Amino acid sequence: MSGNRRRAFLVSAVVVGSALLMTACQDTDGKAEDSGAGSSSSSAGSADDKGTPSGSSGAGGDQAADKNKGSDASKGSGNTDGSGVDTGDGTREKVEQSCGANDIAWSTRSESQAGGYVLIMAKAKPGITCWLPAELPTVAFGSDGTEAGPAEQSAGEPVKLSGNVTAYAGVNPKTTGADGGKELESIIVAVGNEDPDPVSLPVDTITVDEPIVTNWHTSPTDAVPFG
Repeated sequence: MSGNRRRAFLVSAVVVGSALLMTACQDTDGKAEDSGAGSSSSSAGSADDKGTPSGSSGAGGDQAADKNKGSDASKGSGNTDGSGVDTGDGTREKVEQSCGANDIAWSTRSESQAGGYVLIMAKAKPGITCWLPAELPTVAFGSDGTEAGPAEQSAGEPVKLSGNVTAYAGVNPKTTGADGGKELESIIVAVGNEDPDPVSLPVDTITVDEPIVTNWHTSPTDAVPFG
């Protein structure tokens, strides 16, 4: 019962008792009742005072528990954005993208070594980091799409393009000793057969007959297409 309701109840009891008891008894009872009311009120206030810190402590405990839950959840998340690949130990590793032709700033240069070849140079566009796969670039010629074969016997190494890193591949457009072939002034280059955005690169006039291309290399001297 609240303090106000309890006090109203006691006042009503005193009024009824005054018709039956003497004035002295009324004064005594009134004092006793008032004393009891004050004691009850004080006790209620004390209980409320005790309850408030207790309730506050409980809220703080809930907040601490929530914080601990959040901390535990974050331990196993690795990347907070959820991206990457699960490593199996509760963390995630960021996966860097493979290069597409449209991620790359391309250029070509004619070289005289090994009977003459075209050096293809690839750099990542500003702000892009990507990987060239350990496979031949796709190089095609002419309207019939003649593709260059491999100039090397084994696959190369993946090349990470970023900043000023340049990858090189060498194209020998003509490997036969016979006369003839197609006269062309551009080549079509893609990172691989699955690249959806091949690019056309200008070259000096070349004769194309059974062309070959090297793997990607980080040094131009390793990209000479012998053979």
